[in-house]
Amino acid sequence: MYNYIKKTYQTVLKKEVKMIDILKKGILTGIGIGLMTKDKVKEFAKKTAEEAKLTKEDARKFADELLKQSEDSKHKIEEMIDKQVRKSIDKLGLANREDLEKIEKKLDTLQSALNKKSTSK
Repeated sequence: MYNYIKKTYQTVLKKEVKMIDILKKGILTGIGIGLMTKDKVKEFAKKTAEEAKLTKEDARKFADELLKQSEDSKHKIEEMIDKQVRKSIDKLGLANREDLEKIEKKLDTLQSALNKKSTSK
């Protein structure tokens, strides 16, 4: 993963790509960073900062920004997956938790009514 991201940044720095390619690679990089663990993001930031010869302050800012982007990407990916799963469940016609809770309440009501009838006889 590190090598892919490194290669992408090197290519962008050399300006050998079209804008659409930069956008595509940026999106893929964002997804890649989003899937990395916190330790891997820190490691990537450290290596990149060393190679770019950033000052300690700039390296810290870079690492903080990467961590923030990583967390944002994770949340966005989770939201997209949740949305897709919900759509799939809806298409299949499966009951969700809310549906099951409604059914459970109705069953409780019916059970109570049956219990009252049997005790009144």
